Amino acid sequence: MAHWFHRNPLKATAPVSFNYYGVAGSPAANKICNDLRTNRARLLEMFTDVTCNPEIMKNATDAYFSLLQGVFSKVDDDEGFISSLDGTTQENKMRFIQNFKWTDTLQGNTPSAQQDAIFELVSMAFNVALWYTKFASRQAGKENVTEAEAKDVHRSLKVAAGTFKTLKDVHVPRLITPAEKGRDLEPRVIDAYIIQCQAEAQEVTIARAIELKHNATLIAALAFETANFYQKADHTLNTLEPECSGKWRKYFQLKQLFYMAYAYCYHGQTLLASDKCGEAIRSLQEAQRCYSHAEALCKEYRQTKGPGTTAKPSEQLFFLKLGGLIKNTLEKCQRENGFIYFHKVPVEPPQLELKASYGLAEPIPFELPPLSQQCTSEVYATFDLTKGAKNDKAKPKEEEVKPVKEPDLKPQKDTGCVLS
Repeated sequence: MAHWFHRNPLKATAPVSFNYYGVAGSPAANKICNDLRTNRARLLEMFTDVTCNPEIMKNATDAYFSLLQGVFSKVDDDEGFISSLDGTTQENKMRFIQNFKWTDTLQGNTPSAQQDAIFELVSMAFNVALWYTKFASRQAGKENVTEAEAKDVHRSLKVAAGTFKTLKDVHVPRLITPAEKGRDLEPRVIDAYIIQCQAEAQEVTIARAIELKHNATLIAALAFETANFYQKADHTLNTLEPECSGKWRKYFQLKQLFYMAYAYCYHGQTLLASDKCGEAIRSLQEAQRCYSHAEALCKEYRQTKGPGTTAKPSEQLFFLKLGGLIKNTLEKCQRENGFIYFHKVPVEPPQLELKASYGLAEPIPFELPPLSQQCTSEVYATFDLTKGAKNDKAKPKEEEVKPVKEPDLKPQKDTGCVLS
């Protein structure tokens, strides 16, 4: 089954030179600075390289983060540490030397800036998670998706969910300056990304279950759980400004209705198999209602301005196939009822109290790589903050944050491929 996923733009960032002239007092210290600059630039290039795959991305991420940790983590001993603001913990003396600027996915090209290496870590890792979602979207839009590629889509979405979750639970709380409302690092926005990734991973699971002809009860339960995920994501954003979250919320709303239609459709099949034809008809009628509402929201999604991709979801094959399935199943139930059962059709739709025992997508936790072997206490002793650094903050002209030119902002054509 082909898939379509809404994607917000990547975060953009200002160049960082890591030119700590005067502060970096040894060749080894200068090499760390040079490698930080080089590895950062390479990782940023990978975000827009269509040939990049998860293995390449992990190698590029590990190369940068293994060095960046040396700027905010403990190295070997107490050499080179300063007391934190409350005096209760020790911080790496290099953590607050460099200014970093990043835009946010929902706030256009207006950057946030913090002189904090943790801010750089969470912002860059956030972009890594976004890349995994975009990689999954590209893979799911290819012709003739193989089983291995389908697994890549599923795993990439779980990796993204786990990265967002680890950032929220572990690293964002370490920031000295809390995230402003509506920015990527505030809980509502991160939660929405986590839930979206889990819901989309379950879409792949549902496609797999349908393709392998698993029983209708399991498919209905998975669809119902997925619809609930999308509803939860929508509610998470309901207090954000509509200008920045409106389009994203329309996506959640139409996907919630789409998967409720799926749940009622397959629940109707279960009821028919249990000789409850009247209830099956009512379930299919409710599926039809949800589907029609989702179709209307597809039009609203196209017309809503805001960050993210532009698409016509109601014209794509994944959407049209469900409409045909609901229509054919309902007609079958009505025929059977007219010839065999003669059941009364209930006024109210059946209550869906479905819980999936299998197939639920769990986030894969994000782990930082080991600290680079270059980062030793002996090398860090040669960084002398009293000398002052010729860094980006000292430049009279601030570096401009240019939007990221993404290769995959336009939706891929739905080819009708099957994830199997």
